[in-house]
Amino acid sequence: MSKIIFIFLSITFFSGFAQQPSSAEKDRSAYLFVYFTGNAVADESIHYAVSIDGLNFFALNNNKPVVDSKAISSTGGVRDPHILRSNDGKTFYMVVTDMTSSKGWNSNRAMVLMRSDDLVYWQSSVINMQKRFSNQDSLLRVWAPQTIYDPQENKYMVYWSMKHGRKGEDIIYYAYANEAFTDLESEPKQLFFPANGKSCIDGDIVFKDGVYHLFYKTEGHGNGIRKATSTSLTSGKWSEQENYLQQTKDAVEGACVFKLHNSPEYILMYDVYTKGRYEFTRSKTLDSFTLVENVSMDFHPRHGAVISITRDELNRLIKQWGRPERFRE
Repeated sequence: MSKIIFIFLSITFFSGFAQQPSSAEKDRSAYLFVYFTGNAVADESIHYAVSIDGLNFFALNNNKPVVDSKAISSTGGVRDPHILRSNDGKTFYMVVTDMTSSKGWNSNRAMVLMRSDDLVYWQSSVINMQKRFSNQDSLLRVWAPQTIYDPQENKYMVYWSMKHGRKGEDIIYYAYANEAFTDLESEPKQLFFPANGKSCIDGDIVFKDGVYHLFYKTEGHGNGIRKATSTSLTSGKWSEQENYLQQTKDAVEGACVFKLHNSPEYILMYDVYTKGRYEFTRSKTLDSFTLVENVSMDFHPRHGAVISITRDELNRLIKQWGRPERFRE
């Protein structure tokens, strides 16, 4: 059953999927970083940071949670937040992993869907995959949901990874959300499974020049973040790129790609989770990336996402959560 959670927030954001920016999109001149901070239960929560240039970020609310995890989840914790502005710009969506790692990496069966028409009052729904759908008895975990608009179906597609059975692999699945964004209206289907048959998690899809670019982490093998491309979200015909894209030998996860304002460049960022740092890399083609050196944060994020916001939206964020001490517009 859905439950309604009213959370006082004042945020708007940009989905980043349109190839030609609208006039409203051209007005977006700042960035919002949504993330969680660690594996302690208190840190498995939603946090915000802002930036003017997309490279130097400052935590809002003194890096304290801005949403009560216990109020929106079944486990008491949430991880891997992803946020999206609707295709028409009027509605806003958030999806998170319903999980606290203290119970084990194979302990969760659910995600949380959230919707707001004004980003002041939110409606949230816990979707327990094992209870919601049949043939899920062997399900062990549900990780890192994200949302994208599918223009062919005129619906919002939620995609995430699931693992079934101890010997199973993590596979990226998808399902379409209902119009209210309170439930998944279709059975989970496999979105992507690499040709080598190995696990993959943390999918992030970017649409550029008529092509969907799926960034994902190889899980339990290989060396990190790879990419596959397709001209259709759900055809199953993905062309895999063989090379790894991160610019470190350390373990990474949580890839997120966003476009810089007034620039042909995209940023691929990822969580170097064993070292307590984030890396940003840049590219014009999305095929190869170089490390960005001049990145700073006054906080230590875990797997999250960056989206564009307007100056007015930035000012409303600061009005609600306070101006970070070192932040200058």
